[in-house]
Amino acid sequence: MTIRLVTFDLDDTLWHCAPVIAQAEQRLQDWLWQRVPQLGRVTLEQIAQWKAQVLAQQPQIAHSVSKVRHQVLLQAFLQAGERGQHAQQCAEEAFQFFLGERQRVQPFAEVRPLLQGLRSRGLILAALSNGNADVRRVGLGDCFDFALNADALGVGKPDVAVFNAALGRAGVQPHHAVHVGDNPRDDMLGALNAGWQAVWYNPNCLPWPGGTAPQAQIRQLQALPAALERLA
Repeated sequence: MTIRLVTFDLDDTLWHCAPVIAQAEQRLQDWLWQRVPQLGRVTLEQIAQWKAQVLAQQPQIAHSVSKVRHQVLLQAFLQAGERGQHAQQCAEEAFQFFLGERQRVQPFAEVRPLLQGLRSRGLILAALSNGNADVRRVGLGDCFDFALNADALGVGKPDVAVFNAALGRAGVQPHHAVHVGDNPRDDMLGALNAGWQAVWYNPNCLPWPGGTAPQAQIRQLQALPAALERLA
C-alpha cells in the first residue's frame, strides 16, 4: 500500500510540551503583575478557577485552547475592573504575549532531519494539533506542506473531521495516509476511526490502554522511516 501523506501531532510528539507551558504561565503571571497590579499576584489556582468558569459557561469553545485562554484572561481583566472594549483589548494583548511565550519550544534534535528525510521521499507532511503551537514560529515551517489545528477547524482530534480535512487538503484517500502521535485517544483512535493507519509514538514504553491498537509503535522518532516502510 502506497503511503502519500504523513501527519504529525506536535506537543509531546515533536517536543516536550509541559516545560514550555509552565514557563509561559510563569511569564504571563509576571506580565499581569506588571500591567495589572490591582489584580495582585495571579496564581495558577486562580487561572484554573477562571478556566473552569469559562468552560462551564461556554462549553462550545472547549476544543480551542486559544479561545479558552482568551476568555480566562478576559475574566482576569474584568475582575480587575476593566469593562467593555477596553477589557477585550487588554485580554487580547495578554493572550498575544502568552502565545508568543508558548512558541518557545525546543524540537527534539532528530525532528528536522527526520522531516527533511521524509519529504525527500516525496511524502506530503502535515501537522495536526489540538494545541496552538505554530510550526512557522517554532522554526519548522519549511518542513511541512501544511498545518491544521483545532482553533482553525473548529473541532479537535479525535474527531474524524480533523483527519478528513487533512485528506482534503492533501488530495489523498484514507488508505494512503498515516498519522503519528503520542496520545492513544486523540491521535490513535482518531486516525483509526478515519480509516487511516497510525503510528503510536510511545517513548515511555506504556502499555496500550485497550481497544483497537495502531498498526505500529515506535519508541524513538528515528524508527519512524522503518515503520513506514513496513506499513507500506
